[in-house]
Amino acid sequence: MYRPTWIEIDREAIAHNIREIKTRMGEQQVMAVVKADGYGHGAVTVAEIALENGADLLAVALLEEAIELREAGIQAPILMLEALLPEHAPVASNYDVAVPVFSADWLQEAKRHLTEIDHLRLHIKIDTGMGRLGLQHVDELKRILAECDDDLVELEGIYTHFATADELSSQLFERQLETFLSYVALVPDIRYVHCANSAAAIRLAGQAPFNVVRVGIALYGAMPSDEMAGHYEFLKPAFSLKSRLMQVKQVEPGQTISYGATYTAPTDEWIGTVPIGYADGWSRKFQGYSLIVDGLPCEIVGRVCMDRLMIRLPREYPIGTEVILIGEGAPIEEAAHWLGTINYEVLCQFSKRVPRQ
Repeated sequence: MYRPTWIEIDREAIAHNIREIKTRMGEQQVMAVVKADGYGHGAVTVAEIALENGADLLAVALLEEAIELREAGIQAPILMLEALLPEHAPVASNYDVAVPVFSADWLQEAKRHLTEIDHLRLHIKIDTGMGRLGLQHVDELKRILAECDDDLVELEGIYTHFATADELSSQLFERQLETFLSYVALVPDIRYVHCANSAAAIRLAGQAPFNVVRVGIALYGAMPSDEMAGHYEFLKPAFSLKSRLMQVKQVEPGQTISYGATYTAPTDEWIGTVPIGYADGWSRKFQGYSLIVDGLPCEIVGRVCMDRLMIRLPREYPIGTEVILIGEGAPIEEAAHWLGTINYEVLCQFSKRVPRQ
């Protein structure tokens, strides 16, 4: 590592989170969601920790992500959550990756690309109100079931996704649940039935007929929403983003900082340069946000550059002093609020330029 900017992954925190979730789920199996490079934590690392500590299955978004896990030696069941192009069905079969089936036409086309040596595992995706991927009519479900009558495909799961599970009072959540139950009743004896994400997992813990929960954001120690905070106090954050001061200088009154001269020092000030910028995923919108140095908040002054940013220090600090962008004293939820977004997006935005350790 040649630049002192890095992401720390607390592996024990991930292990703690999955154990706690597993305990609360009782007989329900846990599907650890490790898409988007494990929400920025490193997919292979997180998958291995999750499986060692009680996870039963894994979920990814893309076939490429599933292949990465398989090539790392991971043999646990994997479900791909994104739509697969029909012509790539043999690849999914070859890597033993289950895929969503969301229309009979898609399934018919996918089967045309399969040969007698292929065996494609399927999970029916029901759109109960999210408006994304999934079938919406019982007739479509019946057509899919009719197509699953040969050895080319195996129907092993059915699932949906909630739009408002992280809101404690939502009529849409209740309607989606009711709709999903009506579809599940039409597919008896199916191996995996799942609808609960991190937010819904606690709300629906132990409730039949769901035998699998899909846990994403909670696995990493982040809350599904502010409203759910009281339900996830047992979580331990696993993600920290840190850097070090590369230069510390004293500037005079009237001196400007960074592009556009958007900040002017009102008096003598100590300014520290930190080697992280928007090319790493630290948004330009963070101008004015405070980072933590020596336990104290230090405001970002001037525009965030591609590779570095500047902060106002309370005094002179030695070169190499640690700067916390996300971590102790700087929770990821605060960064998300500053950007007007959610912690999911913040976790996923950091580029490969920032090494994980």
